[in-house]
Amino acid sequence: MGGIMTEPAQRTKRVISVFGTRPEAIKMFPVVHALQAEPGVDARVCVTAQHREMLDQVLEIAGIVPDVDLDVMQPNQSLDALMARLVTGLGSVFDAEKPDRILVHGDTLTTMAATLAAYFRKIPVGHVEAGLRSGDIYQPWPEEVNRKVTGAVADLHFAPTEAAANALKAENVDPSRIFVTGNTVIDALLATREKLRERPALAAGLDPLAARFSGRRIVAVTSHRRENFGEGMRNIAQAIAAIADRGDVAVVFPVHPNPNVRSVMDAELGGLSNVAMIDPLDYPHFVRLLDMCELVLTDSGGVQEEAPSLGKPVLVMRETTERPEGVAAGTARLVGTDKGRIVTEIFKLLDDKAAYSAMSRAHNPFGDGKAATRIARTVADAG
Repeated sequence: MGGIMTEPAQRTKRVISVFGTRPEAIKMFPVVHALQAEPGVDARVCVTAQHREMLDQVLEIAGIVPDVDLDVMQPNQSLDALMARLVTGLGSVFDAEKPDRILVHGDTLTTMAATLAAYFRKIPVGHVEAGLRSGDIYQPWPEEVNRKVTGAVADLHFAPTEAAANALKAENVDPSRIFVTGNTVIDALLATREKLRERPALAAGLDPLAARFSGRRIVAVTSHRRENFGEGMRNIAQAIAAIADRGDVAVVFPVHPNPNVRSVMDAELGGLSNVAMIDPLDYPHFVRLLDMCELVLTDSGGVQEEAPSLGKPVLVMRETTERPEGVAAGTARLVGTDKGRIVTEIFKLLDDKAAYSAMSRAHNPFGDGKAATRIARTVADAG
């Protein structure tokens, strides 16, 4: 019985990525693509559709067709009813699919439910964007507990930054199970910008504004945070009006439909020809706006991670941020909601090339666009 001994073929590892909302889909589609490219991994996708329309839009752009779609969204359902439907629905999926591992993202109800359903079946869990902590279980609610429960079960923790990794170590997570990967939102942004170069029609809705404001320097604005409602929002609106006084500037502001935002902005900015208040943008149009603008004025969290990848300085209209890495690295600056301070800081960036360049060229601490590949490689190699 001579002959050459051959290594037994490595068994394919079935990995199901589970997500349900638009932000998760944006941050997970690069991971799904990277897993699909990994030999030895059978990459499957299960969506719960916690956000139906907004989720589908991202899946279509990313070219992902889910293998399983639970479609759990019902009007006015309570958190506990949704949680129960998610756990039982995902449990049935895992029984049928028999995955070797699941991957979840961040801090949604889908994330916690999938983690528990996997735990009940002793299926290992990998947690993408692990380690974010506010230290208060009611801020943000219920997200802080969603991510803490997930962290208690997961055996692979993909932390976007060193600060997130340190938060996990402070909770006695085994350091050998923590991997600092960068944030996959950067991978998504760069992939989408590339796609827009190939298919400009995906973001052609901004063509009229690009033509109208040709030759002007565009300031992109996003503002919707609850703590800025009232006086803060009025100050922000007045600051935007003062910025728009300049002939070389145009402001593009996708306005949140909340009346606390809309009514204040309409009152202060309604008649200004170089301020475009537009409806909220889908993801490809948002990426194009970041690409078109010179700088970003925002009170949103995610934009602080994304804009620096395209070399755009970010002025944050808050007194504190749960993403201090950007401020420390010089890609973002906290300017609060004082009208004078906002205007001064914006004019400085518009008029002082050195100040602009220092922020524009600062290293983005949130990632280099290769997070998904690192995650997929670690998953493929894990036991």
